[in-house]
Amino acid sequence: MSEEKQKTGGSSRLDLSSKYWKAFLVVLAAILTFGGPYAVYVLANVLELRYVISASVGFVLFAVGLILIWYLIRKKVIS
Repeated sequence: MSEEKQKTGGSSRLDLSSKYWKAFLVVLAAILTFGGPYAVYVLANVLELRYVISASVGFVLFAVGLILIWYLIRKKVIS
């Protein structure tokens, strides 16, 4: 096991060679990116939170989705 880590240059928490993880991360990135704006509506109208709080949470979800997409493109999971 330690020989594998040395060959790959260290340990990675996400095994991007697995098709399952690739598909899961792409779907998660899409849900976060496109679901962020909908979270504002759900939090503000359904759960009746203040609009500023719901907009902040929606923006954070959107930003995390974009960062995850950027990471996946950088690691060449998404070409």
